[in-house]
Amino acid sequence: MAAKPKLHYPNGRGRMESVRWVLAAAGVEFDEEFLETKEQLQKLQDGNHLLFQQVPMVEIDGMKLVQTRSILHYIADKHHLFGRDLKERTLIDMYVEGTLDLLELIIMHPFLKPDDQQKEVVNMAQKAIIRYFPVFEKEFTVKISNIPTIKKFLEPGSKKKPPPDDIYVRTVYNIFMP
Repeated sequence: MAAKPKLHYPNGRGRMESVRWVLAAAGVEFDEEFLETKEQLQKLQDGNHLLFQQVPMVEIDGMKLVQTRSILHYIADKHHLFGRDLKERTLIDMYVEGTLDLLELIIMHPFLKPDDQQKEVVNMAQKAIIRYFPVFEKEFTVKISNIPTIKKFLEPGSKKKPPPDDIYVRTVYNIFMP
């Protein structure tokens, strides 16, 4: 039996949450090693485990994969989630890119200064509501939420991460800020 993939990232959503979703869709169990200190990140960097000196990083099939899109492509392709032909793969790529665009809007919000958070939340909400939510809601409610492995991932107690809180924000600052 192959070893479970191991995810290296702080204990929160960030750039690793989409990887967790794809692993869940594939029905793949995984382990996580949460980064909690700057020293843990430095150890990965010093050990030449991070091609670009940054996480997320997934150990899978004897490889140490970095860069979120590359990780997603590998897992999706390996588990036959990446479409049957060029048209399906392109459609999937469009959804992935849209998801990553939406993530970019949201991911930095908890790290903004409180005054900037208030200003940015209006901009984020407008873009999300107009551009992304209608598309994702249609796909999610019709197709994705009925996949048994996704249903399980959405249940309480799964490895799905909650929204970032103050503890997560402080941990990320402690790991990544000079």
